[in-house]
Amino acid sequence: MSESPGPNTPRSGKPWPEKPSVLSRRSVARSRLFHVESLDLRFANGEERTFERLTGSDQGAVMIVAMPDPEHVLLIREYAAGFEDYVLTLPKGLVDPGEDIVSAANRELMEECGFGAHRIEPLVELSLAPNYMRHRMQVLLATDLYPRRLPGDEPEPLIVETHAIDELPALLARDDFHEARAIAALFIARERLRNEAESPTLW
Repeated sequence: MSESPGPNTPRSGKPWPEKPSVLSRRSVARSRLFHVESLDLRFANGEERTFERLTGSDQGAVMIVAMPDPEHVLLIREYAAGFEDYVLTLPKGLVDPGEDIVSAANRELMEECGFGAHRIEPLVELSLAPNYMRHRMQVLLATDLYPRRLPGDEPEPLIVETHAIDELPALLARDDFHEARAIAALFIARERLRNEAESPTLW
């Protein structure tokens, strides 16, 4: 009987290609937040290409699915400079030096939503446009909330909204809720909650 392929085994049965060699790397542009890096690569078949990528903080970042009760989730409305408009999304932020992801998630939740969480658990790690960005986002589920406000670095107070997590189709129909990571995080959290619906230990 043939064994099922593992999570890191191609379904085709063929071996993964050898990673390309980095011939050189150079800085193209740098700002306060972003660093554009150019990579000259040679692939296993001899082809050479130049790729550009956007690097960021190596400390990492967190996104929080915070639930004040088993049916609802907290969303924030904030100005998104990329779209020059206000968007609805999940609280998130960078991990500060010396922080672990749980501490960072609790701090960001206090800064952006005015709540802390007695229980925070990692859900998933997400990337965004991996062909061009090295950025990774740790998504955490926060429950058993309590009021606690910390000062943040936002230029204006964020508007905090409460939405039913089972009404994701209605959220997706809005023109102000479209961040892919937030959408993925909510679907993953909803699936986790449904799988644990019979467990009394989550709340």
